[in-house]
Amino acid sequence: MAGNATDPASRGKYADRLDPELWEYIDKVNSWYPPEIVAAPIAEQRAVYDRMCEAFHQGRPEGVTTSDGIVATAAHAIPVRRYRMEGKPAAIVVYYHGGGFVLGDLDSHDDICAEICAGTGFEVVSADYRLAPEHLHPASFNDALAVFDWVAATSGLPIVLCGESAGGNLAAAVAQATRRHQRHAVGQMLIYPGLGSDETGRSYVEHAEAPLLTLADIEFYRRVRSAPGQSPDDPTFSPLTDRDFSRLPPTIIATAECDPLSSDGEAYRDRIVAAGGQAWCREEKRLVHSFLRARPTVPRAAEAFGRIVADIGALGRGEWPY
Repeated sequence: MAGNATDPASRGKYADRLDPELWEYIDKVNSWYPPEIVAAPIAEQRAVYDRMCEAFHQGRPEGVTTSDGIVATAAHAIPVRRYRMEGKPAAIVVYYHGGGFVLGDLDSHDDICAEICAGTGFEVVSADYRLAPEHLHPASFNDALAVFDWVAATSGLPIVLCGESAGGNLAAAVAQATRRHQRHAVGQMLIYPGLGSDETGRSYVEHAEAPLLTLADIEFYRRVRSAPGQSPDDPTFSPLTDRDFSRLPPTIIATAECDPLSSDGEAYRDRIVAAGGQAWCREEKRLVHSFLRARPTVPRAAEAFGRIVADIGALGRGEWPY
């Protein structure tokens, strides 16, 4: 979640590539969560990130109610937050927040989950999975899977997996792990996910120094999450390393043009399609990583978020919009 400084002189090739209102958003993020924070102790990073998320929080749309609970496992309890509207929902969304597997919680993406609930009418369950470095891989994956299994066991509604950034990695890993379960997901919506490519893709080269997420940031978060001897071919760590992409649910991926991770979405789409599945990847032009948080002030981000909500709605209703 780091990136370039707010000084216009440092904007380089992105100076005219991004809209002025997006630069205002980038500068605001960097004022709250400056690039150099990545070198600070994790506790400080989290405190600063939490304050930033609170500053950007848009509140919940009218009619959305929430309740907090836990998913009990043999070893620990996983906090979850449920979002509902009046009436019977047609589907349930399991949402995994972003934050590089190091940052974020139920509050950091609360308004986004609430808006997905309001925009689709679906129930949303947000998972507060364990974070690194205190809990190395596969802790976050195990928690993500446990929440999915709990939803599958306690709700008869069709399940849509949804994740943003690190959460997109978790959603994809859960989809792959549960595709042969009787209660598998009916769809997955991945938002600028990091899926563990070998970092030779187009976007990794072209956007290695993009605003708000650089290649160095990605490598930092990957190291922090890795357990000793972490296998590079573990699909629960890097979904793109799986050898089998068959039987995955209909998948829609939304990426940002100016984001080193964009190529991951393209690669994931191509492998699902090659295996006979349904997948669509949409690269949102002139946007950067974390654009969901820019939706109140950046028209391009608002339009992109509207498309994401519409896609989640279609997947939950069993429709294929592409």
